[in-house]
Amino acid sequence: MSAGFEARLTELALELPQVPVPIANFRPWRRSGDLIFLAGQVCEWNGTLPYAGKLGIDHDLDAGIAAARLCGLNLIAALRQACGGSLEAVDHCVRLGGFVNCDPAYDKVPMVVNGASDLMLELFGEAGAHCRTAVGVASLPRCAAVEVEAVFALRAGS
Repeated sequence: MSAGFEARLTELALELPQVPVPIANFRPWRRSGDLIFLAGQVCEWNGTLPYAGKLGIDHDLDAGIAAARLCGLNLIAALRQACGGSLEAVDHCVRLGGFVNCDPAYDKVPMVVNGASDLMLELFGEAGAHCRTAVGVASLPRCAAVEVEAVFALRAGS
């Protein structure tokens, strides 16, 4: 599945949010050669933060998975922007990095970040398979429950 990502987005009825405006001094994405580096996106939807707080205290696993999926939708929106408004230039997802705001004893961090990983596989098929890091942290911007960053490769010549 190396093409047809826009059609797949429609087929899955996935709505993308507006690309979040950075709250600090950074860009939402940066291209280097055929790679797109996407800044970490928290679990917001068009400026609202439905998942604030800590996993294992304020939210359960299902909420964490939903929060990570929101992060993934924000990443895809930024990726689409980086690709000039269409996902057709995407070759594959290289890497995701997931950060989960959680109680120190919370042991389901990898399962939370699956919310973003599963979304990439759902949309991009085998091209969505990636390597990944999932880390529990003490806090995140705006007290978000989850933040995810990504690196994507573009098709040669795109």
